[in-house]
Amino acid sequence: MPEWLDVIVRSLTFVIFLFFVTKMLGKKQISQLSFFEYVTGITIGSIAAEVIMGLEQNMFLGFLAIVIVSILPFLGGIVSLKSKKFRDFTEGKGTIFIKDGKIMEENLKKERYTVDEMLELLRKKDVFQVSDVEYAILEATGELSVLLKKENQPLTAKDLNIKVASIKEPQTVIMDGKILDEPLSTIGYNRGWLKTELEKLGVTIENVFVGQVNSYGELTVDVFDDKLQVPSPQERPLILSTMKKCQADLELFSLSTENKDAKKLYVKNSELLQNAIDKVTHILKS
Repeated sequence: MPEWLDVIVRSLTFVIFLFFVTKMLGKKQISQLSFFEYVTGITIGSIAAEVIMGLEQNMFLGFLAIVIVSILPFLGGIVSLKSKKFRDFTEGKGTIFIKDGKIMEENLKKERYTVDEMLELLRKKDVFQVSDVEYAILEATGELSVLLKKENQPLTAKDLNIKVASIKEPQTVIMDGKILDEPLSTIGYNRGWLKTELEKLGVTIENVFVGQVNSYGELTVDVFDDKLQVPSPQERPLILSTMKKCQADLELFSLSTENKDAKKLYVKNSELLQNAIDKVTHILKS
């Protein structure tokens, strides 16, 4: 076999092999490398490169070396799940950079970080003033976790005592003009329902780039033609408007009637409907 063809075969073989090895080690190997995993990754890459270009070497020995090196982080992960000391040793521990609003200079020196580097990490968290920070810790992955002081934290609906509707994961039911039956059936709908909803929006399936169903059962679409304006779902706002109109009509009837029993009945039902409106407004608002 010519050398150039041998290199191509070795390269393709090891790329496919390394792909399955990485899949076996898990997603953490890509997103959050510990010191141990980082060293293992470098070693595996070096072995693969050496075997690919070292035409005089046996490919089987390269496979064997990679398998052995790959088993180490796998076994280390199992031990880490059972031993915190081992986990702290191999993966490292977080280092406090700011505590009670004060910079821990000794910890900065310990991790060989300058103030400028710490400020850069803070800016990446949209924090531009150290005095706004209550607590900051450098994680073992090198990412800075920041807790702002209470007065500098953004307000939430809970802080304002406002009820908000819970949101579930939207299901993508159309992609590239094609219906995805599995997510559609997951939420209990079928193609007939989808066709009806598309007709309400005035679009066809072929014109839809992405179509999603939210937690309220409403279909929203993005079409291929960016100039085409597709209306937003109006079912919930329409229901809320109808409820408000009915409540206002009941109040009007109570004011216009002279019959005391009828007036009492209108007032009672008006109050019940208003109570219902107050409870569902946060859900029906668009």
